[in-house]
Amino acid sequence: MSTRTPDGDVPIRRVDRILAFMSLGLLILSIACFFAVIIGSAAGADMSSGVWPTVGVLIYVAPPVAFACLVAVLTMSFVRRARANKGR
Repeated sequence: MSTRTPDGDVPIRRVDRILAFMSLGLLILSIACFFAVIIGSAAGADMSSGVWPTVGVLIYVAPPVAFACLVAVLTMSFVRRARANKGR
């Protein structure tokens, strides 16, 4: 469980940081893949072979996973704050 700091705030746990940075990283990866597909299709790349199918799938998969990570962080934070306030 989380312990209180002297000023009364609930500390941030390692799993919260990991999920938050995973969410941010997945969103940045999705945006980078989106621009890569735009640039690749403008340059005339063959989108049906090589790494392009994986890049195309990441555009659709990464944002929902990032949103799920963000919801998990928010849920854990609200539960932890509620338990800390209940103990006052």
